[in-house]
Amino acid sequence: MQLELIRNATLKITYAGHVLLIDPYFAPRHSLPSFTGRSPNPMTELPRSTDEILGGVELVIVSHLHTDHFDAVAKERVTKSLPILCQPGDEGSIRDAGFIDVTPLADTTVWNGITITPRQGSHGLGPVIEKMGRVIGLTLAAPGEPTVYWAGDTVLYRPVIETIRQVSPDIIVTHSCGAKWDGDLIVMDAEQTVEVTRLAPEAIVVATHMEALDHATITRQDLRQTADATGVDPSRLLIPADGETLRLDK
Repeated sequence: MQLELIRNATLKITYAGHVLLIDPYFAPRHSLPSFTGRSPNPMTELPRSTDEILGGVELVIVSHLHTDHFDAVAKERVTKSLPILCQPGDEGSIRDAGFIDVTPLADTTVWNGITITPRQGSHGLGPVIEKMGRVIGLTLAAPGEPTVYWAGDTVLYRPVIETIRQVSPDIIVTHSCGAKWDGDLIVMDAEQTVEVTRLAPEAIVVATHMEALDHATITRQDLRQTADATGVDPSRLLIPADGETLRLDK
């Protein structure tokens, strides 16, 4: 498989001969408001044009409707006829944006030989969940391909741990910027990401969703330093740059 980190959570994945785009966030640098007063968002520019990013895409997956996962520019630029999978409850809003082939991912779905299964996530713990709303992760499986667990916008908590243990994924994609909302952690930080490598000692962990938003607290360098200090093999924790493509085998 081939995994290209575009920016933030946006991934372009070539898997079982098909091209998937996850959580398109196409806003130009500094075109959206700050979350914390530190900087307008996003803090970085896209590494390539939206036309290049969308080239060859056959399926779009939208995990939730926060603007850094499906923004106004993406709603304008993504072809309205492309099939979209989303979490249950979001399909109406996506259809209202003009998309005509929208399917809620309520259960395991097979699309062109790829088995896509929704997985639980929690965008923080405690009262902050009411502000953040529902989110999902997912797993991908296909003959001859590595099993992928894309955890999504979640902290490390019991359902994520149970998914890792039950699925035994070959590849785990985490959101690891340590973003906080009103002081509460809403995605994984460095320590939780390192714990994922411990929970899945045979898996490759790919840390994404970093250095794009001003409520993040962990940089790529912070994560690497924490991982090195705890003895994580660098080949098992990959921290791609925006625009970087990884080729990952089973």
